[in-house]
Amino acid sequence: MSFTIHRILGSIEDEQERFTAILTPPEGQARWSVDSARRRVGWKVDHPVTAAEKVSAIHELARDEQVAATVTSDFLRRPAVVSQVAPEDRIRAAEELVRDDRVAAAVAPDVLRRPTVVSQVTPEQRTRVVEELTRDETVAATVTAGLLRRPDVAFRAMSDDTARHQVNHAQVERGRQARENFERTSPAAPAVKRIDRTVEFLDLITACHSFVAASGRTVPALRDRQLSDDEKAIVHENVARVRATLDWIETAVDTGKVDVDGELARLLQGE
Repeated sequence: MSFTIHRILGSIEDEQERFTAILTPPEGQARWSVDSARRRVGWKVDHPVTAAEKVSAIHELARDEQVAATVTSDFLRRPAVVSQVAPEDRIRAAEELVRDDRVAAAVAPDVLRRPTVVSQVTPEQRTRVVEELTRDETVAATVTAGLLRRPDVAFRAMSDDTARHQVNHAQVERGRQARENFERTSPAAPAVKRIDRTVEFLDLITACHSFVAASGRTVPALRDRQLSDDEKAIVHENVARVRATLDWIETAVDTGKVDVDGELARLLQGE
């Protein structure tokens, strides 16, 4: 055999095994070839035959980043190849491919238009996506208005105390701003303001009368009825809010000051 064959098989450390290998060519071959000798000791072959050898050769040829990028792009255009890639590897590849924000932004809308993809996203992940997409106030306002037009969504949203208080606060604030704008810009504002004072007085009297009348109808119905501890706690809590509101009314009537301090505001909001 040639010196090259002896040099390759000479890497077998055990002497008995080495001489046995030299004298025993691979099955079906009369003598050792360079590739078969390299294959015997685990070296890279010049002419790969098995799948593992071909993969190793491709890795060797694609050490250069530019070559690897070109080869990868070519492979990913072959559906039969992509279909054999493990899901975990596809995920890692996709994450790498969309590291560039512009690429991710271009891909995301197309992906989110695929119902089968969206259906596999967990509710928590969908929530995070929506939160990210609605960071812009204008987008958030548009989306929220659209969602609140859906009865089931509006009902569930208003079941959240914080959301309900924010909506109520927004309505009051919007009304206040509209009123201030009217008083600032309309020539009819002084006359309307005088009428408003009378209307506000009548509204206050009507509110007090309505509360007394409703209480007069409801309280007698509690005769001989034993409320549970939870029911009693709720009633006492609301009575405290009513009592605080009455004190607020008396202060406003006596002094003209209608400001609500923090503690009263929290009490009125049920916090």
